[in-house]
Amino acid sequence: MRVVVTGAAGQLGRDLVDVLSGREPVGGTGGVSGGAVLDGVAWPHGASPGHGLEVVGTDLPELDLTDRAAVRAYIETVRPDAVVHGAAWTAVDGCEGDPDRAFAANALATRHVVEAAGRVGAHVVYVSTDYVFDGTSSRPYLEWDPPRPMSVYGRSKHAGELEVGPRGTVVRTSWVCGFHGANMVKTVLRLAGSPGPLRFVGDQHGSPTFTADLAPAIARLVAERRPGVFHLTNGGATTWFGFAQAVLAAAGHDSARVEPIATADLDPPRPAPRPANSVLDNAAWRLSGLPALADWNDALGRLVAALGAAGADVAGADGAGPAGRAAPAADRTTGRADEPPASAVKKGI
Repeated sequence: MRVVVTGAAGQLGRDLVDVLSGREPVGGTGGVSGGAVLDGVAWPHGASPGHGLEVVGTDLPELDLTDRAAVRAYIETVRPDAVVHGAAWTAVDGCEGDPDRAFAANALATRHVVEAAGRVGAHVVYVSTDYVFDGTSSRPYLEWDPPRPMSVYGRSKHAGELEVGPRGTVVRTSWVCGFHGANMVKTVLRLAGSPGPLRFVGDQHGSPTFTADLAPAIARLVAERRPGVFHLTNGGATTWFGFAQAVLAAAGHDSARVEPIATADLDPPRPAPRPANSVLDNAAWRLSGLPALADWNDALGRLVAALGAAGADVAGADGAGPAGRAAPAADRTTGRADEPPASAVKKGI
């Protein structure tokens, strides 16, 4: 069995390659290749992670997914059984200022991947986002709730979902963090060394998701070729304010330094609107009888411990985002390039 992973240089892509290769991702649950989430999975062709399962990762500059001919040639040469399409342009504010680039990278590129995969009979798993919702719901969003994206980023990712078709798999996730690349956890740890209070938005709610737990769940969907939309996040929900507090506490710092601020008080205002509630209910996964992902506090503790063991340079570094593209500047936190930076609020650092 052969699986192609697009966006393989990013934080999710790197953990996906590890899991599919039979390696435990850094910050994982301790079980080889995904632990309980992958227990008892029947892989096609008698393969399994690390045993007869070949993983082929690709990213920029090797393959430009907006180039239809290049994508077709690549897929027809590799001839995978499945494609996990995680590559995207995830800079939310950047997308708002350049809709054509956003739709080319997130929608048209997905069309090319799906077309090429169809020519070789490969199953497509497309990684999408909570930003397909407008955030006005008073409850967590179900897979069957109608998408109503507010931002160009959200609209372009929803357009990518529409390209997948009924036989493919769409995985919506949110607030992604991992050991590799830059993300909210690393930003908070870096800011922990700065004097004064740390101010984070307290009126945006979501579910932090950790790539070491998300990657095995996606791998299971690859193995079982389950079609349709799945929400996949770690358990529980919080705000950016609450998340920042939890990161400091997990690292042994004073969480009382974190102060809440309203989205309306961000200075300067962010170009793209953010949903006030983007908590996802993992209903399709749960109702399918599949093992739930760990609570986000548990996953956060594992990640912070792994970053601490790796040293301050890793914990504070900026790198590639989840799609493998260059990360934004240091104070514009990554993961999806949308987390509110502490230095961008009124009277902030």
